[in-house]
Amino acid sequence: MSGDLVATLKEKNKKNPVVVYSKTYCPYCAEVKSLFQKLKVDAKVIELDSLADGNDVQQALFEVVGKKTVPQVFVGGQHIGGCDDTMAANDSGKLKEMLKEAGLSVA
Repeated sequence: MSGDLVATLKEKNKKNPVVVYSKTYCPYCAEVKSLFQKLKVDAKVIELDSLADGNDVQQALFEVVGKKTVPQVFVGGQHIGGCDDTMAANDSGKLKEMLKEAGLSVA
């Protein structure tokens, strides 16, 4: 089953320009989601604590990125990382470059 979930996650990450794996109560997740709102980017947010199989999805996510923490952010199918990594990519301008490469216009 885990292999199927890993394949599903990878496909979802490729299909959507921006994917954020999150939990509704996580302040770091809220910070990342707020960043994408400010950039006017429609991120696909997957709230792991709202899914019936959220623990399984989080385990599959661990198999993909090697981390169990949230948020985990993907842009254009590429893993950026968590909150600090995403904020650093934004501060350096790398995030906007990645968003443009993923076909998004950035505010």
